[in-house]
Amino acid sequence: MPHVRLALAQINPCVGDLAGNIDLVMARAHQAQAAGAHLVAFPEMVLTGYPVEDLALRPSFQRASREALDSLASKLVSEGLGALVVVVGYLDRIADIDERLGLPRGAPQNSAAVVTGGRTVARYAKHHLPNYGVFDEFRYFVPGTGPTVFRVNGVDVALAICEDLWQDGGPVAQVRETGAGLLLVINGSPFERNKDDVRLELCARRAREAGCALAYVNMVGGQDELVFDGDSLVVDAQGTLVGRAPQFTESLLIVDLELPMADPATSTSVAAMGFPVSSYDDATYEPCSIAERLGDEAQMWAALVTGLHDYVEKNGFRSVVLGLSGGIDSAVVAAIAIDALGAENVHAVSLPSVYSSEHSKDDAADMAARTGIGYRTVPIAPMVDAFSSQLSLTGLAEENLQARVRGTTLMAISNSEGHLVLATGNKSELSVGYSTIYGDAVGGFAPIKDVPKVDVWRLARWRNADAESRGDTAPIPVSSIEKEPSAELRPGQLDTDSLPDYAVLDALLDDYVQNDRGAPDLVADGFERALVERVLHLTDVAEYKRRQYPPGTKISAKGFGRDRRLPVTTRWRETAD
Repeated sequence: MPHVRLALAQINPCVGDLAGNIDLVMARAHQAQAAGAHLVAFPEMVLTGYPVEDLALRPSFQRASREALDSLASKLVSEGLGALVVVVGYLDRIADIDERLGLPRGAPQNSAAVVTGGRTVARYAKHHLPNYGVFDEFRYFVPGTGPTVFRVNGVDVALAICEDLWQDGGPVAQVRETGAGLLLVINGSPFERNKDDVRLELCARRAREAGCALAYVNMVGGQDELVFDGDSLVVDAQGTLVGRAPQFTESLLIVDLELPMADPATSTSVAAMGFPVSSYDDATYEPCSIAERLGDEAQMWAALVTGLHDYVEKNGFRSVVLGLSGGIDSAVVAAIAIDALGAENVHAVSLPSVYSSEHSKDDAADMAARTGIGYRTVPIAPMVDAFSSQLSLTGLAEENLQARVRGTTLMAISNSEGHLVLATGNKSELSVGYSTIYGDAVGGFAPIKDVPKVDVWRLARWRNADAESRGDTAPIPVSSIEKEPSAELRPGQLDTDSLPDYAVLDALLDDYVQNDRGAPDLVADGFERALVERVLHLTDVAEYKRRQYPPGTKISAKGFGRDRRLPVTTRWRETAD
C-alpha cells in the first residue's frame, strides 16, 4: 500500500495580516518538507485569519485574499518547495455572478486550495455554513457543492471544511462514494469548555462512515473574544487515534499513513501530484506523537492566557494595567496577565478608599511581592471627596462614585503610560449587573468576563497548586481566596448582602443564560420561586450594561456578546407563572 507522510500545521494567524500569515505558512511548509512530508495542511481561512466577519463582503479584501493565494504559490516555488502539496484555507469568491437580494456581496466563499508546482490545482468551498452561536456564515458566504478529490503519492485525498464534518450526510457521504483513502478536514474550531472529547468521537465516527482515514487540522490563538485550541488529530479508517497535537500550542504534527491505492481508472478532480508511488517501508516509518489533553482547569487557564496574550499582542499593546484590590477577581486577572505577558508587563494599582480594609490592601501588596509585577498605590479618598462636595451624593450613588473614580484613574494611567486597562469583573457579576458602568467596567479587555464566580475560585486554587507542584511561589495569597467577597464600597459590605450564595446563583444563571430555560422551568428544577424571579429580573435589566462592557475571552458554550443577542429595549420579563 502507498505510504503518505502527512503534516498538520496548527498555527496562529491574525485576521487581515495576509503577508504575515503567508510567512507563517511558509515557515511550516519548510519544516514539513524537511521532515519528508508529501502533503502539509493548514487551518480554515489561514491566509486571511478567521473569522473575518464583514471583511468577507469587501471586494478589496476578496481580491487581496486571492492575490495572497497566488503569492503563496509563487513563494513555494521560489523557495524550493514547489513539489510539496500544500492545502490552505482562504477567502474566495464566485466570479461573474449577478448581485441579488439574499446573496452576500461579491459571492464570497470559505474555501480551501490545493497548491503545488507554483499554481492552485484544486479548490473546495465549504458546503455547510454554521449560523448559530458565534457563527454568521450564511451572512458572509455562498455554500459550495460537490466533492474535491486530489491524488498524492497514489492515494486519493478528499477535502472538507469544519462544519462539513459536523453535519450528517453531505461531504462525508460523498467521500465514501469517491473511494478516497483520506478525508482531510481544515478547521477554525473555537475552544469551548466541557465538551469532553467531542472532536475525537466525531472524527472517529466520520472516518468509519467515510470508510477512510481522517485528518483534522485546527488553528490556535486568540481572535477578539474567540480562542482556538489546536488539538489537531488523525484517526484511521476504523476510528482509532493515531496522532494528536497539543492544545493551545503552535505545532507541526507529522503522521505516516499506510493508505489504499487509488484506482488508476478512477476520475479525480485533478491530475496526480508529482510523487512516485512508494510502498510502505518500516525503515522510514516514524511513530506519531499523541499529546495528552489538558484537565478542565488547565484548559480554562490556557484559553484565558492565550486569549489575553493574543488580544494584547495582535492589537499592538505591550503592557496592561489593572486595579488590584486584594480580592479574588483582580488577583486571578493579574495572574492570567502575568502568565500571558510576563510580570514585567503587568502594572497593578491599589486604589484604596476610606472603606478599604487593611487586609485587602495587605493582600494586594502581598500578591505584587509574590509575583514581581509593577505596583503602586493611589488613594482615591481625596478625589471622591472632591466629587462628593460638589454633588452631595449618598447611598448607592456614593458607592458608584468610588468605582468611577477608580475607573477614571486607571484610564488616566493608561493614557499616560500606554497600558491596556483590564476589567476584572466575572460572568456572575456581569449577569446580574453587579458592576458599575464607567467604573469597574472600564477597560479594553475583560479576561474573566466568561468565568462564573465559582470557577474564579477553582482557577485560583488550581493556579496556586500548579505553581507549588513545580516548586514555584503560589501567585495568589490564600487570604484572597478564602475571605468573603466584598466590593468594599460601604462599611461591612459583603456580596451576599445583594446576591445569593454564588454556588446557587451560578447554577441558576447557567440554566438561564446558557440553556435558555425559562422561569417556570427553573422553579420546576428546584430553585426558589422568589429567587428565580429576582435573579432573572436583574439579568434582564442589565443588558444595557453588558452591551458596553469590554470584550473578553469566551470559554463557555454561550458567553455574553456574539453568542447571546437580546434587545436592550424590551418589556418581556420572565415570570414563574
